Amino acid sequence: MQETQEHMELRRTVANIVANDINPFVDEWEEAEMMPLHDICKKMGQAGLLGISKPADFGGMDLDYSFEVVFAEEMGHAKAQGVSTAIGVQSNMSTPALAAHGSDELRQEFLAPAIAGDMVGAIGVTEQGSGSDVSSVRSFARKDGDDYVISGDKMFITNSIQADWLCMLCNTSEDNGPHRNKTLIIVPLNSKGITKQKLKKLGLMCSDTGHLNFDEVRVPQRYRIGEEGMGFTYQMEQFQEERLYAVARTVTFLEDALEETIDYARQRMAFGRPILDNQVMHYKMAEMQSQLEAIRSLLYRATDSYVAGGNVTKLASMAKYLIGVMASEMPAQLLQFWGGQGYMAENRITRVFRDMKLVSIGGGANEVMLQIISKDMGILPRR
Repeated sequence: MQETQEHMELRRTVANIVANDINPFVDEWEEAEMMPLHDICKKMGQAGLLGISKPADFGGMDLDYSFEVVFAEEMGHAKAQGVSTAIGVQSNMSTPALAAHGSDELRQEFLAPAIAGDMVGAIGVTEQGSGSDVSSVRSFARKDGDDYVISGDKMFITNSIQADWLCMLCNTSEDNGPHRNKTLIIVPLNSKGITKQKLKKLGLMCSDTGHLNFDEVRVPQRYRIGEEGMGFTYQMEQFQEERLYAVARTVTFLEDALEETIDYARQRMAFGRPILDNQVMHYKMAEMQSQLEAIRSLLYRATDSYVAGGNVTKLASMAKYLIGVMASEMPAQLLQFWGGQGYMAENRITRVFRDMKLVSIGGGANEVMLQIISKDMGILPRR
């Protein structure tokens, strides 16, 4: 992935917003377990950052996906990953299928205001009994006249407490098998019959996460994204962008944690010298940086392929798996170098430790990434 002057200009724009409109306030948002998501999205929308690769006809910039990767990398500098999670849902998880397959009417009603930052979106796939196994979702939308009537639930939904609408995957048929009976539908979250429960989490405290229940929720059939029965396929397409975004912002987030640990190790004295003077520290830091650079290279290769129109399911899954491993192991190693200070809540390394655990779970667990890779290798039967 070759970075151009345009990429660098975008990077500066995002960096400025992160430095001035996000990082000074993240401690306050973490304490409140909520961020002012509409305000943040509006600032980003005004800067053109929520529709980087989206159609210009609906307010987007119509740039290729390499610019989204630059955006994600800079969002990784936010000092709480809950922020980049919430914004990533808005820019790269709830809107790709809408942008690619939605009718012009639907895109004007929901995509355009999402790009402008006037509406907040969420993605509704996970349920209480189905997470990484997307084919097993049970929510059902039956037809009644010109409407769908939706019943079911969605669990662990980012942005759902504050969001205006949900890009919801649900069954629309009992036939055709689990990969051809699902449809993506835009559901306004102020609709009658929706109840919300805010969930408490281990990390990502400033990002609201909820359990949504749908009791005979009525929405027009024109809110369907693309063809009926194609929802599973569309969602698999969305996952490619979600995983590339997740890798890009997490590499940056971990690099920042590494740099902060190096700075602290220069100051922390033990047995008459800085602990950074120990060779074991040198080698461990070098090993971590090397692993992050290798993942970044894989990310850039996947991005180039995606921009060229390729299917990057395998490469994105490999990168997502590797960053999931790093996100599980590296924060624990870094926290150890902080000693007792690493166990104190006022040090950001504790937030890194908590926030990073989700990387190996959300957006497809590590084990699911290995399943996908195994299928591509021909050693796991395709079903």
